[in-house]
Amino acid sequence: MSTTETTTGAPKPAEESGGLKRVLGPKLLILFVIGDILGTGIYATTGKVAGKVGGALWLPFVIGFVVAILTAASYVELVGKYPKAAGAALYTQKAFKVPFLTFIVAFMVMCSGLSSASAAARAFSGDYLGELTNGALPPTLIAILFIVLLAALNLRGVSESVKTNVVLTLVELTGLLIILTIGAWAVLSGDGEPSRLTEFEASGTGYALITSVLGATALGFFAFVGFEDSVNMAEETKDPVRTFPRAIFIGVAVTGTIYVLVALVSSLLVDHRTLAGSSGPLLEVVKVGGVDFPPKLFALIALFAVTNSALINIMMASRLCYGMANERILPRAMGRVLPRRRTPVAGIVFVTLLAIGLVSTGEIEGLGDTTAFLLLCVFAVVNIAVLVLRRDPVDHPHFRTPTALPVLGAVTALVLASPLADRPADVYVRAAVLLAIGIALWAVNKLFLRTRTREES
Repeated sequence: MSTTETTTGAPKPAEESGGLKRVLGPKLLILFVIGDILGTGIYATTGKVAGKVGGALWLPFVIGFVVAILTAASYVELVGKYPKAAGAALYTQKAFKVPFLTFIVAFMVMCSGLSSASAAARAFSGDYLGELTNGALPPTLIAILFIVLLAALNLRGVSESVKTNVVLTLVELTGLLIILTIGAWAVLSGDGEPSRLTEFEASGTGYALITSVLGATALGFFAFVGFEDSVNMAEETKDPVRTFPRAIFIGVAVTGTIYVLVALVSSLLVDHRTLAGSSGPLLEVVKVGGVDFPPKLFALIALFAVTNSALINIMMASRLCYGMANERILPRAMGRVLPRRRTPVAGIVFVTLLAIGLVSTGEIEGLGDTTAFLLLCVFAVVNIAVLVLRRDPVDHPHFRTPTALPVLGAVTALVLASPLADRPADVYVRAAVLLAIGIALWAVNKLFLRTRTREES
């Protein structure tokens, strides 16, 4: 699927220039990519996807998989071309050289992490926890306390090593393999209802059906987000130009295959209306699957999966906030660190307050849809940036994706981000409020810097 753009020279190793230590090899990077993608999306939103599309809930995951591969190809070319730990913001700045657009992209990435963590908090406080507590605890309060606890852990300097991340990934993966085992047993036993796999919630075959599938795909795409974060490990990867293409493509392919199979099993064994009504849809599969697996144990695995996703996203968002403050893109005060712990206290407090606002005003479906919408907008920019940056050759060989792929990636991302996807209006309102907050901070910072420049002159 690829060609290689080759010139002379090679990127200078980070260690030689005082950069980060390169410790990630191909196998660890593949597991890191898989771990970044697995988590809240498939554990929490499968039922909500079923509610939008019906029993054919595998179809949105197939389409989402294709869209993810298209955009992944663009990220692979760009990370090979510019093996730096800055991701979409770096590519946007290099391609368009418009600081405000770069800020918007960086802030959207940060906000997508917050809405993802908030969706995870809602998933944590829902049916998975209810299986252990008999639903005795108020979900919204638990979700807020969950966010506060993550912030406290973040303030103490929580940092997962790559090897620990591998362990966490294997536990998350175990939960999904349990679902696939249950599905295989059901098929061999003659259980399940295959006719559900072709049932669509929307009536008719025209516009309503198309928007229903697009809406379900846009929400289901939430399960695929995460691979874009892996490019921030470029400066800590051994030979990133060679390693990243294989790692990202294998990671997306493995998770995409698992997701489609999980969706098939879920629809085969559980009616889509039951799935749609649950905040712990995979727990419903365990209960009716005919395999004697303790639902409470599966609930613990699911809680672990969504907790890990939320912690990683909160940490990512707070560090992005800190980085933007240090680059004078956000007010300098937001880069303040805790003296003894050396953690970004101002950034952590800021993102925690935003996350509390999100979990107080949104549910899993809306928050997951917000995450997908923000990242689809970013992905459209990244796909376009690939084409623009073809005019900027570099002096080392790197992966080059066929031109048709970023074109299709941009088009599909824009379609899924558009009103054709039939998402609720509150998703656009939520995204607009988040961006308005960011733009206000950006404007205040610009005014402050301009005033200080005048005083100094």
